[in-house]
Amino acid sequence: MRRLTHWYRAVINNNLTSLSSVRGYLSRSYSQVQTDFSSNRVRRTFTDFFHELYQHIIVPSSPVRPRGDPSLLFVNAGMNQFKPIFLGAADPRSEMATYRRVVNSQKCVRAGGKHNDLEDVGRDVYHHTFFEMLGNWSFGDYFKEEACIMAWRLLTEEYRIPPERLYVSYFAGDATSGLPADEETRHIWLSLGVPSDHLLPFGMKDNFWEMGEIGPCGPCTEIHYDHIGGRNAASLVNADSPDVVEIWNLVFMQYNREADHSLRSLPQFSVDTGMGLERLVTVLQGQRSNYDTDLFTPLLSAIQQRSNCPEYRGRTGEADVGKVDMAYRVVADHVRTLSVCIADGVYPGMSGAELVLRRILRRAVRFSTEVLQAPEGALASLVPTVAHILVSWAIMDIINENEAQFLSSLKQGRRVIDRTLQRLENNATLFPVPVAWSLHRNLGFPLDLIGLMLEEQGLSVDQRALDVLAIENENLRCQVQTSVGDTLVHLDLHSLAQLQSGEVPHTDDSPKYHYSLAQDGKYVFQPCHATVQALYCGQTLVSEVAGGQRCGVVLDRTCFYAEQGGQSHDQVGMVFVFPQDVLYPVEAVQLAGGYVVHQVTAAEVLRKGDQVQLYLDEGSLSIPQLQEIERSIHNIITENNAVYMEEVPLARAKDIPGLRTVDEVYPDPVRVVSVAVPVADLYDSQTDRWTSVELCCGTHLLTTGEIGDLVIISERQMVKGISRIVAVTGDDAREAREAGQVLTQEVESLSARLATVASPSLADANRLAKEVGILTDAVDCTAIPQWKRRELQTRLKGLQRTTNTSIRKLETKEVSQAHNPIVLSNGFSALSASDWALTVSARLGGNAGGSATVAKGTGSVANLTEALRCAEEYAQDKTQNGC
Repeated sequence: MRRLTHWYRAVINNNLTSLSSVRGYLSRSYSQVQTDFSSNRVRRTFTDFFHELYQHIIVPSSPVRPRGDPSLLFVNAGMNQFKPIFLGAADPRSEMATYRRVVNSQKCVRAGGKHNDLEDVGRDVYHHTFFEMLGNWSFGDYFKEEACIMAWRLLTEEYRIPPERLYVSYFAGDATSGLPADEETRHIWLSLGVPSDHLLPFGMKDNFWEMGEIGPCGPCTEIHYDHIGGRNAASLVNADSPDVVEIWNLVFMQYNREADHSLRSLPQFSVDTGMGLERLVTVLQGQRSNYDTDLFTPLLSAIQQRSNCPEYRGRTGEADVGKVDMAYRVVADHVRTLSVCIADGVYPGMSGAELVLRRILRRAVRFSTEVLQAPEGALASLVPTVAHILVSWAIMDIINENEAQFLSSLKQGRRVIDRTLQRLENNATLFPVPVAWSLHRNLGFPLDLIGLMLEEQGLSVDQRALDVLAIENENLRCQVQTSVGDTLVHLDLHSLAQLQSGEVPHTDDSPKYHYSLAQDGKYVFQPCHATVQALYCGQTLVSEVAGGQRCGVVLDRTCFYAEQGGQSHDQVGMVFVFPQDVLYPVEAVQLAGGYVVHQVTAAEVLRKGDQVQLYLDEGSLSIPQLQEIERSIHNIITENNAVYMEEVPLARAKDIPGLRTVDEVYPDPVRVVSVAVPVADLYDSQTDRWTSVELCCGTHLLTTGEIGDLVIISERQMVKGISRIVAVTGDDAREAREAGQVLTQEVESLSARLATVASPSLADANRLAKEVGILTDAVDCTAIPQWKRRELQTRLKGLQRTTNTSIRKLETKEVSQAHNPIVLSNGFSALSASDWALTVSARLGGNAGGSATVAKGTGSVANLTEALRCAEEYAQDKTQNGC
């Protein structure tokens, strides 16, 4: 752990303010908070402060849908996109791997998962499901002392917040976890002049930050603001008081929370800070409520214009008669969340983040229509007010469609509640749990919304009994929807650090591009010879694994594609280990910190240093095969065959030709189920009738026609020759077909627009590329016929190539118009493109790579003219002196 350095150095990292400057500033007195900060100015001041004074790189906000992180429903903190750095898993070839100091404003959603503010929204004036997180980071660069000084200087000097209104909390330690109090941070704040009665210790709940159930974590120090002032408000810190609110959290990433809940020290310490823009703007604009700032007032005004209620007055609790002001806040918050999420490609749906967004939409619809008495469609009409850059009729259509669906359920649910209330005794205080669960399960009412509606009637529901039903339902769902991804082997950051310190070279995965197209139209993938560099088992690097063990295998080279760039990993293949002559199926492939990890279950002993041959199996079901399977099943459904069920002695059942059994103990007698052929006829080996027959104690339809319809929505080859197919039936199948038709129309519409835009601007080309990306995500994630998904994915890849090519040409054109073009002579063709790009990118402060003929690079465009001059001089020099 880094020791406390002398905080009174005249300058820290050539930029930190001196001790005398800090102390001199603290001695000043302020009578009021500045009110000349617009929200745009607040955001810009934050990023400029760290970028210009402390050399932080400004990184754009990532979308609210996390990529490659199944532990999160939404991006819920600024550090989410930097998680690979904290875990030591950043691709060493990526720009992210070069980050040391970073600043940005990140779009965040906290609804569902570990950090969930949904049920608090509307009840107070400072909780939100969507918000912007201002943050600065240090990845193995500065630590506690420098972070505290920067924060204090920004708040008290740049934002001119009176220091006497600020209170600071720090980690008090936790005996159960074996964590000591963060005395280092306490001394830093005392040295900065924070009075001891403004410096408060708190435990794990308040001052130990964790992003999720597992992952980077550490003690934090929070800065709180007293809206009242002129008093000692220490007792109100972390007391849920609207008068004293947290505005900034400085997290010191020192540990990693392991899967077994233990804590391990991180290979490198980092700083992760987060300050909610909404709360900061409230402070700087001299308001008591986030909803009274310029981030919300135009939206609240728009809501009032569309409702039959008086204007927003900012009341809470019992003073808010009829919960009208609460409804204003809920609708304003939720429509912001809906707009941002839909713009980033997250749509209301039935699982995961999509289900949470569906809950948010239904909650907003209920408050909008029932409390504010707004007409149908009012919610979607607020979208343009949220932000002009997100104006999208597609967003409005999605909200309108979902609103109409829920309004029908809401009316039905309201009738159910009213009828139930009429049957209850006058002094009843509890609402029947079965009815509440039925509203949730059958009509799609979010459980928190049911609680709110009952609270308005002076009733509640037995939450414990409701939780039991929810858990039972979730367990049942998990049993029938087992996810292969839940069992993946993930290389942890400590083992990554071990590999790097042991100088194990990164995996050469260039052979993944070594394939060709045969005359029969099939792709041919060449095998790859490799050596086992490392074995990962049970979160530990080992020298060998025994037969039957699941492990991660790191090779010196591979032809398998690991998930990256929006493309999923190769789904099946084989590792042939010699001299043992044993085949190991590859179950998954992940990329971590430059190492490609192949997940296998060892058939025999596998050792570090073993020689292997890799084979990629490209044999998933084709589109015609998927269509033929569906046609065959539809024929069976149309025939409306009878389903026969009969209990027979186990020994007798084993005589049925073609009966499939599994390795388990069967009861005697067993229940035999067959389609179209009576069980008694199954023993006749001469019968030429085809049937489906199995041993099963479950319940079944009595005829195949009752299935109604069937659609295959997923197909994945598990091992060679065996595919795992997921299908839906009945109404779900109908909805999948309709969704497929809608997405087909969307793709055709986008394709037509691309074809008709003869000379698009760069902004148009970027917008069209974003639409292609959003449609690609929708096609990948929506339940539609699998054969249709394959068709649309192929078309979208072509559209993506078209838009990318257009963007590159337009960017090149803009550069050539803004600067003197480089005229290349025929002699320049002998130059190495990668060497040329590397020279120019280095001048731009970036890096480059590629081949002798094609290369690309990164860098700052602050001095593009100088870079172009450098490029021309390099080319002239190489041409004149010979390459």
